[in-house]
Amino acid sequence: MMSLLRPARSLRRRRLIAAVAIGASLAALTLGTLTLGDLGIDPLQALSALVGVGERGAVLVVQEWRLPRAVLGILIGALLAISGALFQIVTRNPLGSPDVLGFSTGAFTGVLIAMSSDAVGVLPLTSAALLGGFGAAIAVFALSIRTGTRGFVIVITGIGVTAILGAVNTVLVLRADDLVARSAAIWATGSLNGVDAGWVAPAAAALLLVGAVVAWRAPALQLLELGDERAAVVGARPALTRGIAIGAGIVAIAVATAVTGPIAFVALAAPQIARRVWRSGTIPLVPTAAVGAVLLCASDLLASRLFAPAVLPTGLVTLCLGGLYLAWLLAPRRKDSP
Repeated sequence: MMSLLRPARSLRRRRLIAAVAIGASLAALTLGTLTLGDLGIDPLQALSALVGVGERGAVLVVQEWRLPRAVLGILIGALLAISGALFQIVTRNPLGSPDVLGFSTGAFTGVLIAMSSDAVGVLPLTSAALLGGFGAAIAVFALSIRTGTRGFVIVITGIGVTAILGAVNTVLVLRADDLVARSAAIWATGSLNGVDAGWVAPAAAALLLVGAVVAWRAPALQLLELGDERAAVVGARPALTRGIAIGAGIVAIAVATAVTGPIAFVALAAPQIARRVWRSGTIPLVPTAAVGAVLLCASDLLASRLFAPAVLPTGLVTLCLGGLYLAWLLAPRRKDSP
């Protein structure tokens, strides 16, 4: 009996340590975002400025400029990670993330069309991103339905749709006027530079909505990851669960793309990192959201301070990290090859 309890205790201890480490990392990264910059602010001064105490300049910098960026880094990172987890569960493939399947590219297409039509503001851009994301999803599943709508087939189809939409986006940028083209080119790199507090409420609302859906269908999602047959046996209704997961995932990636532009790697890597850290057979959704927030906040802080005073796009840093991640992911397969 004691021998059976030891692994369970070890697993609980490991998960507690992981949760504390993730929480401490997120707190440290948030504090770094609030204090580091061309105008350096002492950590105690930054914490005081959060509640409006201290010098007026410090309060302005912390509350108006840096706090929205820190909060959006957490929210968008969590949205990207949850979206990646949902699509990896649906496809049962670690490459089944929205940036690979073309859904983030489709959301970008929608925003480009809106920008070319002089539509600005939170609601028009978010609506356009949602329409573009759902349009890309319809295209991927319609093209793959004849040969099977699961796993490897969807991933390959998604790569093809991503390439087509990338070409469409290039045409849209080339046909736009100079101001729109310049803005689109900067925004296409994916960045938290220039985000404002107006996006916090939509991002938070999207995270709450998607989080509620995920919590509602969490047991069914875990069964779906183990296979349709097992899910159907216990009454999990895999087709319905898959449809709900796809809808929630597209909402998450569309809102994230509308706020920051297309940011790669986070949705791809966060679910698999969380699975390894959490030592679970299925993707743990809450730890995945936390890991996504850490990855995006760390990338953004690195982008803003690596070549200071020049500020890199956050998406450029995540792309570099993504290349390293894929090299690590594929390394065991190279070793096994003849």
